Amino acid sequence: MFDDYINTHGKRLFSLCLKLCRNLQDAEDLYQETWLKAYKFFDRYNPQLEFEGWLTAICANTYRDMLRRQKWKSLFVPFNSNEDKDTLLQSIAAEQKEDFSDVKEAVDNLPDKYRLATVLYYFQGCDVKKAAEILSIPEGTVKYRLHKARELLKRRLQQNGR
Repeated sequence: MFDDYINTHGKRLFSLCLKLCRNLQDAEDLYQETWLKAYKFFDRYNPQLEFEGWLTAICANTYRDMLRRQKWKSLFVPFNSNEDKDTLLQSIAAEQKEDFSDVKEAVDNLPDKYRLATVLYYFQGCDVKKAAEILSIPEGTVKYRLHKARELLKRRLQQNGR
């Protein structure tokens, strides 16, 4: 039964992990840890609620835990090597007709609280209410973080001539 959840939601979860971590190794760790926690606490899952929202909340909280555990080690360094960066950008570019690498780079360089809200809202399709639930913050805070992220992105992209 749990395998069905993995088969149904695995690709989307891994995509979220890659967007949050921005490198393959950390994304794989986050992916595995998220599924382990989901399995461990599956008895707490309310089947009347959407599984994907519950799983996304576990992933976001696990990611925040990873950041807390590794305070001294910045997870915001763009990539470990140019090869990692090129590989990820090529896989994204293959899915898209336009080159949005400068936009992706600008999103990757947002401060964590703005980037997390942006990824959930724009890349995972969460509405403000769902993002607020996942992040355990008020809806107004999500709206502010999205507004602030758009301002920061606009400035960075204007500086880069986009």
